[in-house]
Amino acid sequence: MAVALVAMACGKRGEQKAPAAPPTVEVAQAISEPIVQPMRFQSLIYSNYDATIQPRTQGYLLTKEFSKGMPVRKGQTLYTIDAAEVRLSVESNRSALASAKVALAEAYNNYRRAMPLAAIDAISQSSLDQYKASYAAAQAGVESAQAQLDNSLLELSYATVVSPIDGIIDDNGATVGDWVGPGSSYSVLATVSNTEQICVHIQIPFARYLRLRDEGGEGVPSYDNQDLLSDIRLFLADGSEYPYKGVYSYTQRNAGDQTGTIIIVASFPNPQRELKIGQTASVVANVGSPQGVVLVPQRAVVQTLDTAGVWVVGRDNTVTYRLVTLGSTFGDMWIVEDGLSGGEVVVTGGAQKLRSGQAVKTQFKS
Repeated sequence: MAVALVAMACGKRGEQKAPAAPPTVEVAQAISEPIVQPMRFQSLIYSNYDATIQPRTQGYLLTKEFSKGMPVRKGQTLYTIDAAEVRLSVESNRSALASAKVALAEAYNNYRRAMPLAAIDAISQSSLDQYKASYAAAQAGVESAQAQLDNSLLELSYATVVSPIDGIIDDNGATVGDWVGPGSSYSVLATVSNTEQICVHIQIPFARYLRLRDEGGEGVPSYDNQDLLSDIRLFLADGSEYPYKGVYSYTQRNAGDQTGTIIIVASFPNPQRELKIGQTASVVANVGSPQGVVLVPQRAVVQTLDTAGVWVVGRDNTVTYRLVTLGSTFGDMWIVEDGLSGGEVVVTGGAQKLRSGQAVKTQFKS
């Protein structure tokens, strides 16, 4: 019996399983390279510039020849003003000019007749000088009367108000019959907004600018330099990308006191008038010059509600879970701001049942 028991025990020891083989996981190497990080901004759409329509003469509004919110063309008549007093002034100045011309003709004839008489001493030299002075005064009288007529005609032209630019018009509510003009309740009649180009305001936090400056040193352009922004793209409310890219326009002189931001204005072409003033849009742009960052494939990052981490494969082929700080995405990669160095190997597939310190076999996945 003893011999039999010993034999059974030896048989059981022989049946124990061999240690399990390490699991095979897909891995990739974290890369470090200089990139320009994109930022997303929310903005309203503004017109490229606005032209304020101000009447330059007073009178009752006779006609209003446009529809609010509709396109108008440069030179198109917008309003006509009853300028009866100016018309009377025009007629009066016409008459004054005609009288001045008659006086000039008379003075010229007198001077012309006096010259041969003075040559034979039939009249004195002082008399000739008087005729000459009268002729010169008559010439000045004509010029003065012409200037007054031109001025009144200019005033009369102000009775027809035209658009100075192409754009979309919005008025302030003046209707036919209202008294309009300088000093009245309707000293401003309308605003025409140019929409061939539209603008967005990109507000860069001042702290972000300072960080870009500190990281890039002399390589980071000043915030009033157009090189601060590149690849400016606009996305509409439905998520679709606007087909035209934006360009730097200018930097507002003052930083936003309330928000602590640097405000950069970018412009986009709007040939089909697809973009409307006051419309909200999302703008994505690269900000600053290239900075060295660590990139890992998005599938390598394990995200929970509050944290993000990666499985790092050591030189001994054991894995360690490490918390990281993520930046923004860059294509199909995550920017890792802290917790990982370039060149380290991270798990990209097969990490579901890993535990820290576990040995693994690695397979690089292209």
